[in-house]
Amino acid sequence: MPVKRHPSILYSAFDVVPSPKGASTHISAFVRGLVRSGFAVTLLTAGDGCLPEEDGYLGARMLRFCSAETNYLDRALSFGQAVRGHITAHGQDYDIAHFRCIWSGVHLLDLKERFGYRTLFEVNGLPGIELKYHFPALRGSPTLDKIRQQETAILLKADHIICPSAVTAAYVTSLGATLHRITVIPNGIDPELFAPQPLPRPQPPVILYVGTLAAWQGLEILLEALPLVLAKRSAQLWIVGKGRKERQKSLLKIIHKNGLEPYVSLREAHGHHTIPELVNQAAVCVAPLAFNDRNVTQGCCPIKILEYAACARPVVAANLPVVRELARDGAEAWLFTPDDPDDLARCILAVLEDEPWAQNVADAYCRRVHEQFTWKAAQKRLIRVYRELLSER
Repeated sequence: MPVKRHPSILYSAFDVVPSPKGASTHISAFVRGLVRSGFAVTLLTAGDGCLPEEDGYLGARMLRFCSAETNYLDRALSFGQAVRGHITAHGQDYDIAHFRCIWSGVHLLDLKERFGYRTLFEVNGLPGIELKYHFPALRGSPTLDKIRQQETAILLKADHIICPSAVTAAYVTSLGATLHRITVIPNGIDPELFAPQPLPRPQPPVILYVGTLAAWQGLEILLEALPLVLAKRSAQLWIVGKGRKERQKSLLKIIHKNGLEPYVSLREAHGHHTIPELVNQAAVCVAPLAFNDRNVTQGCCPIKILEYAACARPVVAANLPVVRELARDGAEAWLFTPDDPDDLARCILAVLEDEPWAQNVADAYCRRVHEQFTWKAAQKRLIRVYRELLSER
């Protein structure tokens, strides 16, 4: 009797894994769930010159592709070519090709009929929307138009699409993807890592932001709100995250211009496992997402909000549709008018001025996050999508 083969998966992502970024957390959770469910996973990611080119990772085989290119788009295209080379040599080995970026997706779809695997496009962020925030010179360029055309073609050709929010699902539907091919799988938390801890809280109280320093995160609004908070309460602001040098310089310039150096600490995270300790020391945790096409049109699922809440810390966030998918205003979090520093300051002060009430609200949200927004729940949804794709094959 022939031995039954485990379904074989290619998971491709133009991200560095592991890293403190939310993308790495998301990828790691999905890989862990796939491996535990009996899939043989090969993970293709970007290299950083330090991590090994071939490795084992959470039970998967890890291949990292490094590029000597210094330009982002050149590196992205180089990564796509590396994925094409791999699938050309090994495409017959895979049952499903799962990809997070268009750079590999275009090649995986081009070779799909030749090798017969099914395709799954994981849409967390599209470069046609996001690149202009990282590289302002691309705004309105023909390059960005070509990228958007490519995104639309990939959305139409992929066998199935997964999105982290209903807002994102609505956006990809507006580009032509059919609703029956889309599954919404929100981000989650690791309840063993993100949980309330009885840590001493520094004085003056800490206002915490954790995440990338990208322009869509609304950090300028947070820095505008800080003097309004300081006018009524002593506080310190910790901004923890990684960003491009230009973004770091821009934020430091704002901090210096407004004389905020004594009150603001700008630092990088040293691994995802270090974040819970920071969160548990905070008096209030903030997600000041800006009102723009990345957050409102494309959508997202701010993992920071769930991780804050999982530690039972009070959450203040921009009142955007993607946030309302995760938290109820007043009952679970304090939602402020987007891009309004006065309203942001009002919400932060409401938390700081009535800590017992704020803790009751945070405790209620913590319970719901641990019940509904875990990576285990996300993994179950993903496995259902995989089973459907394999049955179609």
